[in-house]
Amino acid sequence: MSPLFKDTDMSQYIVSARKYRPDSFGTLVGQDNIARTLKNSIKRGQLAHAYLFCGPRGVGKTTVARIFAKVINCHNPSEDFEPCCKCESCVSFQEGRSYCIHELDAASNNSVDDIRTLIDQVNVPPQTGKYSVFIIDEVHMLSAAAFNAFLKTLEEPPEHAIFILATTEKHKILPTILSRCQTYDFNRISVPYISSHIKDIAAKEGVTIDDESIHVIALKADGAMRDALTIFDQTVAFCGNEVRYEDVVHNLNMLDYDNCFRMVDSFLACDHAAALLKFNEILSSGFNALYFVTALSSHLRDLVVALSGGLDALLELPDSLKAKYREQASRCTLQFLYQALAITTQCEAGYRASVNPRLHIEFALMRLSYLLNPSAAPVAVRPAVSAPIAPAVVRPAAVTPVTTNPASPAPPSFPNVAGSARSVVASPAAPAAPISSQPADSPATRTRRHGSRASSALSVSAPLGTASTPAADAAPAVSSELIPEDAVIQEKWGEISGEYKSRPRLATTLAAYPIAIKEVDGKKELTFLVENEGQKGWIEGRMLKELEGKLMQKTGSSALLLRVEVVQAEEKAKVIYTQREKAQQLMSANPEVLALVKDLELDV
Repeated sequence: MSPLFKDTDMSQYIVSARKYRPDSFGTLVGQDNIARTLKNSIKRGQLAHAYLFCGPRGVGKTTVARIFAKVINCHNPSEDFEPCCKCESCVSFQEGRSYCIHELDAASNNSVDDIRTLIDQVNVPPQTGKYSVFIIDEVHMLSAAAFNAFLKTLEEPPEHAIFILATTEKHKILPTILSRCQTYDFNRISVPYISSHIKDIAAKEGVTIDDESIHVIALKADGAMRDALTIFDQTVAFCGNEVRYEDVVHNLNMLDYDNCFRMVDSFLACDHAAALLKFNEILSSGFNALYFVTALSSHLRDLVVALSGGLDALLELPDSLKAKYREQASRCTLQFLYQALAITTQCEAGYRASVNPRLHIEFALMRLSYLLNPSAAPVAVRPAVSAPIAPAVVRPAAVTPVTTNPASPAPPSFPNVAGSARSVVASPAAPAAPISSQPADSPATRTRRHGSRASSALSVSAPLGTASTPAADAAPAVSSELIPEDAVIQEKWGEISGEYKSRPRLATTLAAYPIAIKEVDGKKELTFLVENEGQKGWIEGRMLKELEGKLMQKTGSSALLLRVEVVQAEEKAKVIYTQREKAQQLMSANPEVLALVKDLELDV
């Protein structure tokens, strides 16, 4: 033997999953309901001839089958129906020489010939025990022909034969097999059960390990006790008998809790730079970006649970971590956590469809950094225009002069459609300031925003104090009081509706009904009709001033007033949709068609 191994006898080492495998119902972990059901069936003498144990990997299906087989063949079971582990049947099974308990791996013995060999063994009565128990693992791997060959024996076996089938994929088993078995569904083992079991094993093995490390191992196992014990052995091999949390996280390549705590701290401090640097550090460590977002969502969920009283049962964490979660949750509001969860879940959903996944996550982190203080967000983060917005002051040199009659009275002043924040400066020698054709909340303004929902966090005007519009967008001044002819107004109105072809719904609404014109106090009042109150409210709130300004520009007259009304029910044109309506219209317009329908007794 090499000198490297002279002090170590590797032949004596047994992995924890085998060394600490339960050998009785009392040592079984996390499957108490199934253990109780099987013990009651033994107590009452109501043993079925076939059982099906199904569930995830590593939860104890084969282990329970072995314990059950030992108990029903034990010569001296305890009052609680546990195997004595001293009789000939128990000892022979533990030594691997039992002739009463047979195990078959269906993954490698899945042919018809293998099942025929098994059927021949079924007919042999047991020698030392009362029952011959056949444990068939991974039974879903049997071929269809093997299943069919097994059906008759499974339905009517000899009195001494009991079959226990185990599988991780119940849906692959034929319904005819399922109907002949009592089915037991094994659940995943919870994190507290796994943590408690690992702590007991660590104490027996003389390994010092903290609660955080045990919790990480239990989470990594994903409900499988065998996986948890395998990870525990791997961790001990890496760390030795002194297991530290940092070494466990590094060995298992898992995201540390501190990363999420620091990330949320940067959100609370509105420090997007710290959040982006931390994210870059996580990516540099080799972690998947989507895995980070998932971990952040889980962290925010745990903060919600920690913040809400009475939900401690939902927080599967060691006590030291629970205190840390409660401390950070106390600095958060429920509204902040709710909005943060909405952003992270939206980021997860759109990650795979994103062309630039890293930028997709970084933008989500910037949004999270300014949830508590939107006004502190830089212009690049807030949904604003790309260039700084200057106050909308119209310079006299930029206005086209308009020749007016000196004797004529001064043109009437029109209200500023953009609101009081848009000041208009007019020189005595210059013509009147132009009227902006762009309302404060027009569609063009809204398209410059990154989001369609107005909020304090997404407002352009809130951080700047004004809702200004560049002077270049202002419409030329209209100062003529001449009243145009009705035909000219109708023609220009048709041109306006044609300018909105890129917005077909609006264009259809403007062109649906002819505009009504009447003179009121030396001005012409124009009324165009819409279908309902919803359209009227939208036009009045967002488009009326813009449409009125366009009409004044095209007609060259300021003596126009624009109004919106809802068309009366009797004025609405009947729109024909169905074949019946088309036929009825045709018959009402043509009496001959109606007579033909009646003569031929046609069904319309």
